[in-house]
Amino acid sequence: MVAVKRLIDVAVAASALVVGAPVIAATAALVYADVGRPVLFRQPRVGLGGRVFELIKFRTMKDAVDRDGQPLPDGERLGRIGRLLRASSLDELPQLINVLRGEMSLVGPRPLLVEYLTRYSPEQARRHEVQPGITGLAQVAGRNALSWPEKFALDVYYVDHRSLGLDLKILARTVAAVIRRDGISASGQATMPPFRGER
Repeated sequence: MVAVKRLIDVAVAASALVVGAPVIAATAALVYADVGRPVLFRQPRVGLGGRVFELIKFRTMKDAVDRDGQPLPDGERLGRIGRLLRASSLDELPQLINVLRGEMSLVGPRPLLVEYLTRYSPEQARRHEVQPGITGLAQVAGRNALSWPEKFALDVYYVDHRSLGLDLKILARTVAAVIRRDGISASGQATMPPFRGER
């Protein structure tokens, strides 16, 4: 299954980059007009086996800081264009490059921050037994409207039940979720509050 999944990932990601080139270029122009350079956001994330890689996305937040030089809350840095890109998931398009590099898959648990590594329970850490994905079971089941424990439970479910059939179902549900703009942010949040670990 792993080899077939990789072939599908490469074929779909390469095709999407070629066919979607006009959309990608237009999105880059919007980002440049809204937040300036650079148009890409790069951040270390955790992938298969706990290995760290550089995730690529379109920037959606402005570099706004307070009087002490600290970044303003997400809600204040996320502009109208940024909200639009997140709602449509267009900000995720550069991750197709991560897929081609073999750092990500089309489907799998979302890659999270390196600082979370020490905060997972042993069960939650099992999410790193598979390649992280651009979309995943947690994304189609509620996205940021879910709590962290709910997300991790779905991630581990995917690890234990992964199959090409399940991937196809998740991809189909992803299209529907993007159209409906489900779970873009957590309740009372611009995005999602940080994961603080088990309590």
